[in-house]
Amino acid sequence: MKQKNERQRVLHLTKKDFVFETFRAGGKGGQNQNKRDTGVRVKHPPSGAVGEARDSRTQGENRKKAFRRMADSKKFQDWVRLEHSRAIGQIESSVDAMMQPENLKIEYGPFE
Repeated sequence: MKQKNERQRVLHLTKKDFVFETFRAGGKGGQNQNKRDTGVRVKHPPSGAVGEARDSRTQGENRKKAFRRMADSKKFQDWVRLEHSRAIGQIESSVDAMMQPENLKIEYGPFE
């Protein structure tokens, strides 16, 4: 039996949902950064969110920072909210279809 305040998992992401890329960072950090692929870029294709880090001399530290930056991005946060709403049934399929990029119209008016 579920407790009153028990949470239910409605969204599940794994490492396979993200694209990790490494590159030579350059800049400060000495020869290690100039010779090794220490820079890391993390992409989440469904949301379009990207996080990048080249602050640290190690790939592991940069991986953590890049992932955190991607997860904290507005694009990713908005995607999580939308997917959560879909999962719990708050968004009907007709509304979901209207929100597709090809169905949105952007109008530019006079700026004040």
